Amino acid sequence: PVLFRDDEDTFKILIATDIHLGYLEKDPVRGNDTFVTLNEILDHAQNNEVDFILLGGDLFHENKPSRKTVHSCLESLRKYCMGDRPVQFEILSDQAVNFHYSKFPWVNYQDENLNISIPIFSIHGNHDDPTGADALCALDILSCAGLLNHFGRSTSVEKIDISPILLRKGRTKIALYGLGAIPDERLYRMFVNKQVTMLRPKEDEDSWFNLFVIHQNRSKHGATNYIPEQFLDDFIDLVVWGHEHECKIAPSQNEQQRFYVSQPGSSVVTSLSPGEAVKKHIGLLHVKGKKMKMQKIALETVRTFHMEDIVLADHPDLFNPDNPKVTQAIQAFCMEKVELMLDKAERERLGNPRQPEKPLIRLRVDYTGGFEPFSVHRFSQKYVDRVANPKDIIHFFRHREQKEKDDSDLNFGKLVSRPASEGMTLRVEDLVKQYFQTAEKKVQLSLLTERGMGEAVQEFVDKEEKDAIEELVKFQLEKTQRFLKERRTDAEEEKIDEEVRKFRESRKKNTEEEDEEVREAMTRARAHRSEDTVLVAASSDEELMDTGMKGTGDSDDGLPATLSRGSGRARGRARGARGQNSTARGSSRRGRGSTSQETATSSRTYKPVSVPAKNMSVMDGRPSVCP
Repeated sequence: PVLFRDDEDTFKILIATDIHLGYLEKDPVRGNDTFVTLNEILDHAQNNEVDFILLGGDLFHENKPSRKTVHSCLESLRKYCMGDRPVQFEILSDQAVNFHYSKFPWVNYQDENLNISIPIFSIHGNHDDPTGADALCALDILSCAGLLNHFGRSTSVEKIDISPILLRKGRTKIALYGLGAIPDERLYRMFVNKQVTMLRPKEDEDSWFNLFVIHQNRSKHGATNYIPEQFLDDFIDLVVWGHEHECKIAPSQNEQQRFYVSQPGSSVVTSLSPGEAVKKHIGLLHVKGKKMKMQKIALETVRTFHMEDIVLADHPDLFNPDNPKVTQAIQAFCMEKVELMLDKAERERLGNPRQPEKPLIRLRVDYTGGFEPFSVHRFSQKYVDRVANPKDIIHFFRHREQKEKDDSDLNFGKLVSRPASEGMTLRVEDLVKQYFQTAEKKVQLSLLTERGMGEAVQEFVDKEEKDAIEELVKFQLEKTQRFLKERRTDAEEEKIDEEVRKFRESRKKNTEEEDEEVREAMTRARAHRSEDTVLVAASSDEELMDTGMKGTGDSDDGLPATLSRGSGRARGRARGARGQNSTARGSSRRGRGSTSQETATSSRTYKPVSVPAKNMSVMDGRPSVCP
């Protein structure tokens, strides 16, 4: 405790992930849950006088959040993060590199037009990732408004260089690394191919506390659909892992790499699964030198969630499937279990008046063994006024023996064996791939590949790239035609089919080339959409000009007058180069940050080291990590 007292050398960082603002915002009971909890998180930051807030992605639940969600977020950030309290740490790295994609490439608290008392640094998650022709996300709106610092964004699909934000407070120095959400399979492949590099400061590299925030699958969801901890460099001291919703915020050490991993989990229940039933926390991280301490802070405004499983076959003394009244007995048993969970939730709420009144209740019933489920709808009507999720209280399921089938028809019931609320989410590209792999021969793909088609459909569904499928078909068709011309294939249908089949199989084996095809098709689709937008805008401008020219000239509000006023204003002043100017942003009117001399020196502090071909890391030697 003495080591981490508040002094000029100790960083205090509030850590949270997966806030999912706007989740179920139209629900009459749960609609405001995410906004209330965000205010609690920011209130903790303000009361603890933290140096900054670190978010691990998925601040928003939707890629395109509603006006209500954006407005509520802006309202909260303005209320809690703006003020006159000086920021006590300084930025040593080149901010033009850290925020190179932004129109304002500097940290928000150094902007002389803003009064920021608590800076927020955040990466994006898979729910609020950049999309569209301009590759923008909701975090970019907050960043442009000066309320948040969006970092860890990687635009390249060939190579990722993670440049840290270098922070200093007194004698403590933190190298803050961030990597926003990337499709897990792609990032897995890039790690394997040594295409991910974490740059290190060349000067005194062993004196930095290395903090890395990431938003990927931590638990294994497939052969390559997750990121093993062993992929990360062992010079890291602490990894803050977003995306996983189960709260495991107490740092646990990786025995091989020797770094620590903290998984804060979500601050709202978004699926009725066991991991979400764990008590929700945020973390207050103290860092002094190379030492750290994580203090857990329980969230009081999170709606309580209680879950229990019942296996009917385990109660032969109570339930006999041959009894004609067994269904009524099962229903009475389930009602008793729900009442017990409601009593437990009420006892918890008595000591916490900030907790929402109606809890979330989930009872999973395994009715394997000849039992029949009762009416869930009728059962839920009894708890409409007492439970926040009356329609989802009971979930019936049973374990089915896997039987081999001779027919090749796709069984969608087998693919979607559980609802998404049970923590199992199937991606569109996986469904497309499984469909074509199990479909009859006459409807299987002969020219396109399942992988490419799946990713194109995924882009169409998730990112609204309406030209994605068409452009992929055109691109692969053109490539196949060029291949046939180069091979000078005879104009016989059988020979052409055979060559096309061989060409398709070779592309399926070369996953890198196939990914390149998909990327090229997506680029074409975005370019096509941009051209359409320009054409529409141009035609609209022409119509407006025609309308303006037809005017009589009697009105002062006509279009020509408006156009003439548009270019008459000149900019008052220019900002100059950030981090390279003799007048540093650090010496603002509130006296925060460093002097101009220190800023000039700090621009030389961070030097990327050349990347060795055989190693992902860019350091000359591997220092031992002090836990």
